[in-house]
Amino acid sequence: MKKREFLKTGALAATGLLLGGPEALAARAFASQNAVPQDRNAMMQAAMERRTRLKAPVTARGKIGNVEVSRLILGGNPFGGWMHSRDLRYVPALAKAYLTEGKVMEIFQMAENCGINTIAGHPVMIDILTKYWNRGIGKIQWISDCGGNDFIEAAKRSVDAGACAGYCQGQNCDALVEKGDFATIEKGLQILRDAGLPAGLGAHSIKTFQACIARGIVPDFWFKTLHHLNYWSAMTDKPRRDNVYCEDAEETIAYMETRPEPLVAFKVMAAGAIPPAEGIQYGLDGGGDFLCLGMFDFNMIEDVNLFNEALTKVNRKRPWRG
Repeated sequence: MKKREFLKTGALAATGLLLGGPEALAARAFASQNAVPQDRNAMMQAAMERRTRLKAPVTARGKIGNVEVSRLILGGNPFGGWMHSRDLRYVPALAKAYLTEGKVMEIFQMAENCGINTIAGHPVMIDILTKYWNRGIGKIQWISDCGGNDFIEAAKRSVDAGACAGYCQGQNCDALVEKGDFATIEKGLQILRDAGLPAGLGAHSIKTFQACIARGIVPDFWFKTLHHLNYWSAMTDKPRRDNVYCEDAEETIAYMETRPEPLVAFKVMAAGAIPPAEGIQYGLDGGGDFLCLGMFDFNMIEDVNLFNEALTKVNRKRPWRG
């Protein structure tokens, strides 16, 4: 790849990461968004230390089917333009403005430098991932959620695009089960398996998984929301909006203790409502064999450090799977 071509594509930032490593990138990202007067330097320096000093990369690995996956997975929602922000309607637009092509490639490579070898997300990322791979920037592998309006077609596209695994995206799987359309779920999973890929089921409701098992549909892995409701914006006495993603955490934890398939827990921070340390620990203690976290460059190192720390004090009933 010629340097001129790389610069013309807008991926200059990824080149900087090759030169600087994850700590340097995180420091730049944090500093650029937190410029402060001199009299606040000490406070900001402490915050920067916490967010930009990588204590150790993620070394914990597990298997999903025949694929080796880091126990911490990079969540792909932000790169597809989906930012849960409750009534802060400007946040998705802000994220899209920040996540230029070069910035996204920086984040992918930063994740790899931090020991994260897998990203999970929508097929909308096919184009940026293909560029990332073809330019030789990195090798991060992709679990496709096969999202969109057609699970079967999305499964086919994901196979063709180089996904290492695929699953029926949570909201889609919930909706298909609610309609009783188990045939679509089965066909999509078979497409993935015929291509040699592990095939999973996603859900926001544990009832979706229970219904599939009752029909004899057994996935290779699960992708399930998992968080408690002890945060103010959950407002459990109000109608559900963009504020709760797992209403059945205790039931999920209990049911997953009976299942041998690996569990990827996501939304463990309830889209930013729960502090990272708390959400990460809850997800691991609750039986998540892998955690999928949406991360930017400026908070990735903090999350990696917290994840590694949580692993040292995990307290779970469910045996590790995968």
